[in-house]
Amino acid sequence: MSLSDLENGFFPEEVVLQILARLPIKSLFRCKSVCKLWYRLPSNKYFIQLYNEVSSKNPMVLVELIKSFYVKSSFICVDRLRGVSEFSLDFLNDRVKVRASCNGLLCCASVPNKGVYYVCNPLTREFKLLPRTRERPMTRFHPDDEATLVGLAFNVSNQKFNVVLAGFYRPFGHRPLDSFVCVVFDSETNTWRKSISSRSDEFTHMNRNQVVFANGSLHWLTYSCLYILVFDLDNEVWRKISLPGEVIARSGNRVHLLELDGSVSIIQISEAWMNIWALKNYEREEWCTVDKVSLRCIRGLVPSVFPISQTSEFVFLATQRQILVYHRNSRVWKEMYSVKNTFSYPLWFSAHAFRSTLFSCHQGLDYS
Repeated sequence: MSLSDLENGFFPEEVVLQILARLPIKSLFRCKSVCKLWYRLPSNKYFIQLYNEVSSKNPMVLVELIKSFYVKSSFICVDRLRGVSEFSLDFLNDRVKVRASCNGLLCCASVPNKGVYYVCNPLTREFKLLPRTRERPMTRFHPDDEATLVGLAFNVSNQKFNVVLAGFYRPFGHRPLDSFVCVVFDSETNTWRKSISSRSDEFTHMNRNQVVFANGSLHWLTYSCLYILVFDLDNEVWRKISLPGEVIARSGNRVHLLELDGSVSIIQISEAWMNIWALKNYEREEWCTVDKVSLRCIRGLVPSVFPISQTSEFVFLATQRQILVYHRNSRVWKEMYSVKNTFSYPLWFSAHAFRSTLFSCHQGLDYS
């Protein structure tokens, strides 16, 4: 089909938009030179929403390849439809670590400059440097340095995002006290708000890395794996959600927190099975079983397998050196990426759920 066919109306405009909405962002930007209409598409409100609806059905996995603490990381994006591609965060002009991912945006912490955070769209290369949480030197409590919990909540309906940093208060030279300090950044006001509450929750490295945004709240799985710690962004209050009874009863199995088509989900991995639940009734805390997957085909990888992202159709998982995808309908496993050379960190150590989006991290832009 030639360009003249499109210009002469061979395809209805809506069909053309549906086709363009399925392109990678890099390819879409290359198409801007075709005509004035296509040039304006990446900033058109309707097309941005259409693009996001399409891409939400095709989640990806972002992997930060950490060679050394002193060397800048490289990044790859694993897409079950398009394979593996490399991309860079060099546009930030800083050495950063990805701390959270939500709906196509990333929250990154500066490695050399403690307390400096960015929110960016790595595919459009737009970013926002967040104001510092305080002006004084950062020595008193975790949120100003390396927060125990970092959460990013990006609401695609109003294009507003929040960053949450939370940790335990630590008087200088002492062990942390039972005071949970939380600071919340609001993209609408471009300011931080602080609250202090009394908590005693503990988190492993991976539990605090896997944070899920759903129902207007951020969710973390605690170290004990007995409940989920929830931060309600609208009311700025903390609460707990109990895990499915079957999960609590089965000790010794690994439990992971993920998102599943807009709902909070729990995945439990044992030697032979991967059991998946979804929180279908949020207020009543009612869980339902989604799937039970045999791990016989990847038996040798089970000790290191770690679920990263999922939909009703497939599950992305990481191991020490591989990214796998499991297709639920066909019950087929496929290796999407494998580290061939020497690598010091396991891939699940720095893998994040991700998706392609045109949404900007700059609140209040005038889309037409």
